[in-house]
Amino acid sequence: DVDHQKADWVSIHERICQLLIPIRTSLPCLLSEKEREHGMEQLVKRQKYIINLACSTAQEFVLDGKHKEAIPAALRALRLSTEVYGSNSVQLVPAYLLLAEASTGAGHLPQASKYLSQAQWIVLRTPDCSGAVQYKLHRSLGLFCAAEGNFEQALYHLANDIYLASSTFGLKSIETSGGYFHMANIFFRQNKMDIANSLYAEVTDIWHAFLVKSVQAQEQILQSRPETSLFTEDNEVSEDRMTEAQQAEAIRVLNAVLDVRERAPKQRPGETARVLHALAMLYYLIMDLSKAREVGMKAFDLVKQLPQQESLETIGHLLKLINSKPSHT
Repeated sequence: DVDHQKADWVSIHERICQLLIPIRTSLPCLLSEKEREHGMEQLVKRQKYIINLACSTAQEFVLDGKHKEAIPAALRALRLSTEVYGSNSVQLVPAYLLLAEASTGAGHLPQASKYLSQAQWIVLRTPDCSGAVQYKLHRSLGLFCAAEGNFEQALYHLANDIYLASSTFGLKSIETSGGYFHMANIFFRQNKMDIANSLYAEVTDIWHAFLVKSVQAQEQILQSRPETSLFTEDNEVSEDRMTEAQQAEAIRVLNAVLDVRERAPKQRPGETARVLHALAMLYYLIMDLSKAREVGMKAFDLVKQLPQQESLETIGHLLKLINSKPSHT
């Protein structure tokens, strides 16, 4: 109906309208076999490009909390993935998981359950399914169970998420940190604060270590190439930057942990300062320098009040880097 058409246009159709024309246009009949093969290759390339664009668009909406807007984009990705890969391909799992997460966020739990069942069935039918796909499935199942209030089953799936992600990417990878974060949220909701605080600290440590390395890599490039600025669109600099999805996740997760730390009845200034330091590095890397300066100063002032001040010099150095650049937010 008209409402669905409007939702589809806002979600994804406006972005891909012109891209759909060549893939919906039939190939001319009078072509040689070689020309037809080339035409089919180009068609599949265009379809895969739109699939990736639709998935990334849906992911952006989900991370922004716009779950209803994410659904049409994820559906578009699912339909095209089915055309390209077939109805039982593991390549469909990302679209099913996006649909499940968006439906869960929108409060459509029965529909989310159907999408998760489809994804789970495909994974079970794929013996060599990668850990990168399996950990995402268990995370989606964990979030769904948490939304239903089934915390025991949610923790089971999130434990599998952490195991698979750490086996695939490493114990201290940012991929693994998401499982710890969602598990911490469940313990927080159960008022098991000792466990929740321990897991939030693990999440902070993982992101803090990742961001320290990212800042160091950025600084090395800028030192080796003085003509390059933080704002230069340069391939070498861009390679060391986080993806947009990683940036969005880091902002969401670290601000959520900071909110928990600042609202806690029993304050943990060392942990709060560590989250603030991580956020300052993150905002510096994504070029929001005014925000980086603000949270960096809060971290610096907080560390000065602590008995142990090991990170004071590191935060001070970061503030110098921030202040050496003009503010572009």
